Amino acid sequence: QVRLVESGGGSVQAGGTLRLSCAAHGYTLTPYCMAWFRRSPGKEREPVATMNRDGDAKYVDSVQGRFTISRDNDKNTAYLQMDTLTPEDSATYYCATGIVNCVVTTSSSAFKYWGQGTQVSVSS
Repeated sequence: QVRLVESGGGSVQAGGTLRLSCAAHGYTLTPYCMAWFRRSPGKEREPVATMNRDGDAKYVDSVQGRFTISRDNDKNTAYLQMDTLTPEDSATYYCATGIVNCVVTTSSSAFKYWGQGTQVSVSS
C-alpha cells in the first residue's frame, strides 16, 4: 500500500520558517516527479512547487525566492523549505507524486498519489 506522510506543519508568525517533509512508504520516489500543493479555506487547491527526478524545480510566482523544494532519494522523502512566510501562505499543504514529469501547471488530476495534508498557519 502506497502512503505519503507529510509532517512539519505548524503555526508561525509572519517572517518565520517551516520545513515540510513528505515520506513515501510502499513506493519508490526516485523515478517520479514530486509536487507540493496547498489549499486555503474557501479557495481551490493550487500548485506550489514541483521537482522532477533530475532535480529540475519549478515554483509558482507567489513563492518563488521564498520556498525551496528538494528531495532525498536515499530517504525516499521530499521536502518543502518555506522561508519568509506570510499570512497568505496559510493553508493545508499536500505532497503528490505518481507521474514521471511535472511542472507547476500540471493538472492535479494527473498525480496518482497524495498525502493527507499538513496544516500551516501564519499569523501577522
